[in-house]
Amino acid sequence: MLRGDRVSKPVHEFETYLHSMELLRGEGWVGDAYPFNLSAVRGWDRLFFHPKVTYFVGENGSGKSTLIEAIAVALGFNAEGGSRNFNFATHASHSSLHNQLRLARSPRRRRDGYFLRAESFFNVATEIHRLDEEPDGPPIINSYGGRSLHAMSHGQSFMALLENRFGGDGLYILDEPEAALSPNRQMGFLARMHELIGQRSQFIIATHSPIILAYPDATIYELSDNGLSETAYEDLEHVQVTKNFLNRREIFLEALLGDD
Repeated sequence: MLRGDRVSKPVHEFETYLHSMELLRGEGWVGDAYPFNLSAVRGWDRLFFHPKVTYFVGENGSGKSTLIEAIAVALGFNAEGGSRNFNFATHASHSSLHNQLRLARSPRRRRDGYFLRAESFFNVATEIHRLDEEPDGPPIINSYGGRSLHAMSHGQSFMALLENRFGGDGLYILDEPEAALSPNRQMGFLARMHELIGQRSQFIIATHSPIILAYPDATIYELSDNGLSETAYEDLEHVQVTKNFLNRREIFLEALLGDD
């Protein structure tokens, strides 16, 4: 639960794979050093995952991507992304935060799983190409639609992943997927995510996007200087700032760009 709050375990209509996460603060924890001094790991001892979608949202530098990465690595995913079968590294970049997490999981085994990092998806595509040059087994790219991901735009390759590789009954961990997607494609992402949730999938997403954050049956954790707190969609700073800018664009632009 969030430190200082009395939050009971939520009850939902179907069993999920990943239930909760506990912050251990054990051996190797140095509270005033990175990554343990980030907003993402401040002010909570345990938090619960929604069986459908859990979001982490916050400013750059708040630690949401670091936390998402730690969850993925603690679950056995490659730090740069891909399925649990991927085992490559272009550079050692992940933090030791995963060593401080205890994840509570259902005994039910998921059929599928994937960790997507927008910033390193190019590296995943390169690894797929490298593996497919080896003679063993059917081409991996077939499960992504059969076309080289390097032959597509960033947005096209991400949608190929979402529409072809994600097969349902899975745990999908996504770090800033909006980096690859136009607003229209972000809405398409919501529709596809809803289909996969209907197939017993669970999503954990770090994002800035008010569109991607809009899925109605979800838990949103907002990261700020005060730490991490569960927040309603309408109360998110990202949503309020975007809405205010669109509704009062001229006033904002005058304040931002106008002469003194």
